Parts: sequence; C-alpha cells; structure tokens
Amino acid sequence: MIRLLVLGAVRQHGRAHGYQVRNDLEYWGAHEWSNAKPGSIYHALKQMAKQGLLVAHETAPSTAGGPPRTEYEVTEQGTEEYFRLLREALTSYDQKPDVLSAGLGLMVDLERAEALVLLERRLASIEEWRRAVTEYYIPEDGPGRLGHIGEIMDFWVHSADSGAAWTRDLIARIRGGAYTFAGEGEPFVGVLAEGEENPFATGETDRRREDSE
Repeated sequence: MIRLLVLGAVRQHGRAHGYQVRNDLEYWGAHEWSNAKPGSIYHALKQMAKQGLLVAHETAPSTAGGPPRTEYEVTEQGTEEYFRLLREALTSYDQKPDVLSAGLGLMVDLERAEALVLLERRLASIEEWRRAVTEYYIPEDGPGRLGHIGEIMDFWVHSADSGAAWTRDLIARIRGGAYTFAGEGEPFVGVLAEGEENPFATGETDRRREDSE
C-alpha cells in the first residue's frame, strides 16, 4: 500500500521530494486511514530508488541555506510496478481497507474500461466467496446456530454484502460517466503545488530536516 501511494504521488508531480510526497498523502488523509507515516514514506522512497523503481536526483541547496534535497522520479520499471499494484488493489476483495482506499485514490490513472473490468472482477470474487461460505453457514438462520463463533461468520457475510453493494454502485457511477479517467481529458489535480498550504498537515516535523531526507 505504501509503495502504491508513494509511486502514485511521485507520478502526479513528475518529480517530487519527500516532503511533497508526505504532504500529498496527508492531503489525501492517508495518515488517518493507513500506516503512511513520515518514516515509512521516506523509507519507501529510498528503498524503491535502490530497487530501480525510482531515480533520485540531487538538487541544489535551498536559498534559505538548507541542505540539498533529493527529488524522485518514477522509472519505466517503477511505472510497471505502479500499475501492477493499482490493478491488484482494485481487483482483490480480501485485502485490508487501506489497500483498496489507495487504489480508489489512484484509479483514474487507468482507462475507464479497464477500471470497470477490474471492479467487475472484484465483485465476482466477493460473490464467489459468499457462495462458498453459505454452503455451510446460512445468514438467515442467524449466528446463534454456531454459538458465539457464528458472530464471526455473520460479520464477514455482512461485510461481503455491503462490499458488493458498494462495488455495484461504484461501477454504475463510473459507467454513467463519473470522473475523468486516463485519455479522457484534463485529470483531477489531486496533489498540492509547491508551496501550497496543506490544510491537513500535521506539522510534526521540521520541514528543513525532512527536505534533506
């Protein structure tokens, strides 16, 4: 999830330094619904640069006298990894909510037709899982038949039902023309411009120190 979010943020800028990426992810609220904390963001940038998914560019020191900072750019290999992770996030039904949230925030980088195919696969997976479970657990009988353990199955079946209903609604909205997907025109700007104030910034760490990371 961290790799997907970081690659997505860097791609939207073209080139971005660590503070920009962190700022964007806070702007998306990722620090609330995921483990995208400053340390993990900077670690992901450095690791993906070592792995060839990002290329690191050293920039000149700031006019304020701060140290040089590193700007990152997504490589061809990084682009392939980004779209692999994005497709997986939208298709898999059994991952943590933060993975799906990351996929939803970046899905417009795909063409509309492909996003629909992936979400249809997700829906089919949910429905297949529910059919398998209800071979031995019937929600209409209530969880009591299995004792308190039945509450576990009841929770997961209800989660599957609500997830399927939500996915159907999303598919309908996308089919109806919602949002601007790849190749359809000017995309929604989901990142902050250099120097633009972030209303969701936590202000936990000194910017000058972070820019040197």
